[in-house]
Amino acid sequence: MGHILIVDDDAQLRQSFEKLLNAEGHTVKTASSGEAAISLVQAAVPDLVIMDVRMPGMSGLAAFRAIHEIEPKLPVIIMTAFGTTDTAIEATKLGAFEYVLKPPEIPDILALISQALEAGRFMRSRVELDVAPDTAGADAIIGKSKPMQEVYKAIGRVAPTDATVLVRGDSGTGKELVARAIYQHSLRSAKPFLVINCVAIPETLLESELFGYEKGAFTGAVNRRVGKFEQAHGGTVFLDEIGDMPFSIQAKILRLLQERSIERLGGREPIPVDVRIIAATNRDLEAALAQGRFREDLYYRLKVVTLWLPPLKERAQDITLLADYFLARFAKEIGMDNPGTTAEARLLLQNYQWPGNVRELANSIQKALIFSRGYPIRPEDVSRAIGGESLAKEPGDQQTDEIVRQWVRQALAAGEGKDVFEVCMDHFASLVISEALDLTGGNRSRAAKILGISRPTLLSKIDKYRLRVETSVKLEGP
Repeated sequence: MGHILIVDDDAQLRQSFEKLLNAEGHTVKTASSGEAAISLVQAAVPDLVIMDVRMPGMSGLAAFRAIHEIEPKLPVIIMTAFGTTDTAIEATKLGAFEYVLKPPEIPDILALISQALEAGRFMRSRVELDVAPDTAGADAIIGKSKPMQEVYKAIGRVAPTDATVLVRGDSGTGKELVARAIYQHSLRSAKPFLVINCVAIPETLLESELFGYEKGAFTGAVNRRVGKFEQAHGGTVFLDEIGDMPFSIQAKILRLLQERSIERLGGREPIPVDVRIIAATNRDLEAALAQGRFREDLYYRLKVVTLWLPPLKERAQDITLLADYFLARFAKEIGMDNPGTTAEARLLLQNYQWPGNVRELANSIQKALIFSRGYPIRPEDVSRAIGGESLAKEPGDQQTDEIVRQWVRQALAAGEGKDVFEVCMDHFASLVISEALDLTGGNRSRAAKILGISRPTLLSKIDKYRLRVETSVKLEGP
């Protein structure tokens, strides 16, 4: 939820916005003029400003410029009742987050407000590097391992430059945090930082979102719209999941990198744009090149500097540090004392492979905290948070071993040399695979990762042992 300032000379509109946003949980202040808005921002900077263009006295554009000088990273949404005005477009090019036509559709404006608040948080919230878990803020990159020390060095070296950076690593390793850290330590840190998820936006909309369009460029383009690259002029654009970017748009990204210019959809004149590109992907770009799904020239333009993030299994000594950090953070967020973890729970956390990396660890700690109900987190809390009661016992548990030994003795006594070894191994393999599939709710890809085997190997084992796989969606809770 955010602190939002509404600036408009229309009292009814201000009241409607205030009622709507209060119902959404936001804290709202209002101002009837640009001068009043500036005074309110000087007294306490809000998280977002929504401002009309045409007002008596100081115009919305003049007020925007003044507010931008007070806090350059404060997102401002410009409103206008005039679809053909160039003023709102000019404000957007100067750094406004977006402009909308009056009266806005409620679902659209709420979605835009959510995006603007998130963008503002990304720009203003510092990403801390290499800090102690108990002193770290809400956004921090935690780790003392050698692989993470190399990451910190790389961020320090590349941040002050204008070089294009390609951040690579498995899903959940923290690529967005690294991109933000690079931005915040760069010479462009006072300018906009915009995040574009190349997967979240439909292909039919992605091009117009990035590059904008001219009036009449397509059906429904009733006026000109500025794209994200123009909005971020002088700043940084983070292209997340660029490995999934449609091939048709890759050529335009290449032109931007080569010529520092773009063309809006339906436009004919190149528009100079000064932005730094940071891209990220968990895809195998080399395989995409071989398959013709990713442009080779764009690939080499992006990887001027490549920064690899290690999976959690390659920085196992950081797991307890991360667990301590997330436990302290989530306990603070829900207003409870940090209960700590038992030695057995820490050992379980340390030994688990974490196929979802840091993101999975964070989610599991949050769930375990809820399950623990204020008591120190135990192995069963961790096991349930990860998704399987069977994880509560460590491999090699004496009671479990004795049960297995008894079964083996019976098999040996009854087998009389009839391939007893293969029968036992197949039986154990089928049990292990069944448990992995049950743990993942039938997700074969994740089960394969947990088992440390390839997906084709897993599928062949499922077929060999005639295992029944039931896909399910689990509702998790205490």
